[in-house]
Amino acid sequence: MITVEHLSKRYGTHPAVDDVSFTCRPGTVTGFLGPNGAGKSTTMRMITGLTPPTAGHATVDGVPYQRLGNPGRRVGVLLDASAQHSGRTGREVLTLAAMTMGIERRKVEESLDRVGLNATAAKRRVKAYSLGMRQRLGLAYAMLGDPRVLILDEPANGLDPEGIFWMRGLLRDFADAGGTVLLSSHLLREVEAVADQLVVIGGGRIVAQGDKAELLASSGIVVRALDPEALDLVLHRVGLTGTKTTDGGVVVQSDAETIGRAAADAGLVLLELRPAGGGGLEQMFLTLTAGDSVKEAVR
Repeated sequence: MITVEHLSKRYGTHPAVDDVSFTCRPGTVTGFLGPNGAGKSTTMRMITGLTPPTAGHATVDGVPYQRLGNPGRRVGVLLDASAQHSGRTGREVLTLAAMTMGIERRKVEESLDRVGLNATAAKRRVKAYSLGMRQRLGLAYAMLGDPRVLILDEPANGLDPEGIFWMRGLLRDFADAGGTVLLSSHLLREVEAVADQLVVIGGGRIVAQGDKAELLASSGIVVRALDPEALDLVLHRVGLTGTKTTDGGVVVQSDAETIGRAAADAGLVLLELRPAGGGGLEQMFLTLTAGDSVKEAVR
C-alpha cells in the first residue's frame, strides 16, 4: 500500500505540489494523471525519497521509503528509463542490481524474459537500446526483486502499440495477484483500460480522485445549443458555469433536468444534452484540468 498525506513541495514561492493526499491499495492500479508540470513526477520523487517534501509525508506499507530495508525487494521504481548506465549491457545492469539486492542470478534471466528482451538484446549495451527497449529494461529492473509495489512514471513512452498492450497485461496481472501499482501516464486510453482508481492533479493540487467508474459517471453534463452565446447567458442566469469542448459544447457540473428546464424557459434550442462520462477519461481529464496554464499532449 502507498499512503500519501498532505505532501507539499515549494521551490521558492512556487508551489510545485500543494497538499496532496491519496492512497493506493493492494490489488489495484491507480492512474496518476495531470498535464505536464502539474506535479506528478515531483510527487513520485517525494514518495521514493529522491526529493524532500516541504510538508507532509508518504509511506509504503506504513514505512517511509528511506527507511525500507533493501527497498528493491519491497518497491519497484521506474522514474526515468534513460537513467541506466549506457556503457553496460542489459544483462550487466540487472546482474549488478541482483547482487546489490542479494537476489539469485537466475532471476536476471527470468526478468529479461518477462519483459521480452531476448539473449541478443541482453548482450547489447544500453546506449544502443531504443527508448522502448530501455523502458522494458527499466520494468525488468523494477520487478527484479519481486516487489509488492510498483511506482512507474510514464513507463509506456517509446513502446509501440503491441508493447503498450503487453505492458497493460503485465500491470493488470501484477495487481490481480495482490500487487499495488501507481502509474503515471499521458496515454489516457491505456490508463482508462487498466486502472481501477484515478488521481487527477492540476496546478499541484488534486482536482479529482476515486473509483474510475464513479468518476467517469459523475463528470458532469455535456450541453450543446443552436445558439452558443445564448446558452452561456442561460447558464449564467441559473448560476452555472461550464468548460467549452472542442466541438462547440459545454461541460457543466449539474444535472440534465436543471439545464433542460433553464433552456426550455428561455426558448433555447438544445442540440445535445448527455452525461459527460460518454466522452471517457479524455473528456473528464480535459474538463478537470482546463484551467491549467500548461496542457499535456493527449492521445
